[in-house]
This record gives sequence, structure tokens and C-alpha cells, in this order.
Amino acid sequence: MENQKSLASLAALTEPETHHRSSSFMHQLEEQKRFQQPLIIAHRGYRAKYPENTLCAFEAALDAGAAMIELDVSLSHDRRVVVIHDTTLQRTTNGYGPVNGFTLKELKQLDAGSWFHSDFAGERIPELIEVLELVDGRALINIEIKSSAYEPNHPPDAIERQVMELVRQKKALEYILISSFNIFILEQLATQKDAPPLAWISKCAADHHTVDMCTRMNAFSWHPEHLILTRDQVEMMHAAGIRVFPFNMETKADFNRMLSMGVDGVIMNDPAEALKWIKSRKAA
Repeated sequence: MENQKSLASLAALTEPETHHRSSSFMHQLEEQKRFQQPLIIAHRGYRAKYPENTLCAFEAALDAGAAMIELDVSLSHDRRVVVIHDTTLQRTTNGYGPVNGFTLKELKQLDAGSWFHSDFAGERIPELIEVLELVDGRALINIEIKSSAYEPNHPPDAIERQVMELVRQKKALEYILISSFNIFILEQLATQKDAPPLAWISKCAADHHTVDMCTRMNAFSWHPEHLILTRDQVEMMHAAGIRVFPFNMETKADFNRMLSMGVDGVIMNDPAEALKWIKSRKAA
């Protein structure tokens, strides 16, 4: 699978096409006509074999052939956009306490690799801009904005505004999909003039309310917990022009079950293994 892609490539996954307000994205929709299915999305990088949400995990995911990497962002105490999943530090670093209780300088002093294996000692919590620079168009990037970072008063440096500014700064809009469990974050992004492709993450089964919400904010995709997904839900979302990227599959049986439903992509901890499973399906 080639890694030099724009998010326009995703538009070829299902029909009918959805319409997004980014003129550059619309241009890419016209330019790109083919894409290999299903899309393999590396969950927090190559999480199965590397410490999640670190630069080495993202580089390994690219090397493995993932078409997209998924990552999580939050704010530090001094309001810098950092890449980490949890609201606290203790699971994935040698620190302790809330992520937003520490400045970027303090967070950068923590070891984000040794918890996984001593071979990764010295890995640091990256800033979002570091990941954008690392990937540099070699793959698509799914940026999940954590619900815990949402601020209802929408300050000028709210996380969703900072994420968009960094994406614009690195001229990466064509390669970015922004997702969240928090519908208010997505609605804020949807109102922007150059609104990015958006995705709503959910652990609840899709219904007509889900379709209405996704349609209202012109969502590109819906990302459900795989355990709740059924073929009927996939067909309902597809009928509305919305792609479906389930997450949290760990076994080949779950992976095959998702593909049999016609999903457009899969968010996997082991992208290399997922690519092997695809080859084995084609060879069968």
C-alpha cells in the first residue's frame, strides 16, 4: 500500500461521496479515484509493539505500511498540544498526576517508553507539531481530541483552535481527520470556514440520531466500538454517505467479522498483522 496519500483517497472507499467545505479537500476528491480497502489505521501508532503515542510508535506504523496513524491530544498546563491518551501520566510515563498539571517542559522530562519495555527508555511525550513533522504527508493522520480537554467557554487558545492552527501551519489539512467522543468539540470545528473532515467516536450503537448528528456537522466518518457494530448500522451510515471505522479489534476473527460487514477501515493496535490478515483473505 502506498503511503503518499491525501484524505481525498478516503473518498473512494464508499459511495455516495460526502461534500466537505475545504476547497483543497474537494479538489483532492476530484483527483483521486482509487484506494485499497480496507483502510488500516494504526491505533496510537504501532501500539502492539511500541509504546503508544510516541514518535517511535508512529515511525514503526509508517514502516509497517499503515495508511493512517491515530493519536490522542490534550493540553499541558501551559496550554501546549501534547500527544497522550490518558488524562493522567502514571500508566504511560514515569510521572504521576494530571497531564494538565504539568508544563510542556516538565512533561518533556518524563520517560514515556520504559513502562512498555526498557528498550524504549528515554522516549518522550511528543507535541502534536512533532508528529505532523514526522509524518509529513507519508500517511493520513487521525487526531483524536480528548473530551477532557473541552472548554465550554471556547477560549482563543482552546485545543480545537490550536489543533487547527498547527494543521494549517504545517499545510496538512488534506491529510488530517479530526475525531472526538465530544460532539461539542466537533461542532465547533464544523463551523470553521476551512472545516476539516470530522469523525464522531462512539461506544453506542448507531441510530437515526447518530445519522442526524453526523449529517449536521458534515462528518466524514463514524468510529464505533467494534463490539456494538452490526451490518445494519454500517449500511445505515453508508446510506447517509458516512464511512465506518471501528476500533478495538484484537483478534483475526473480530477483524474478519468487521470486514464482512463492509466497514471502510479498521483501527488496529498491530497494523502489520492486520495487513497480513488482508493478504490471507485475498489468497483464500
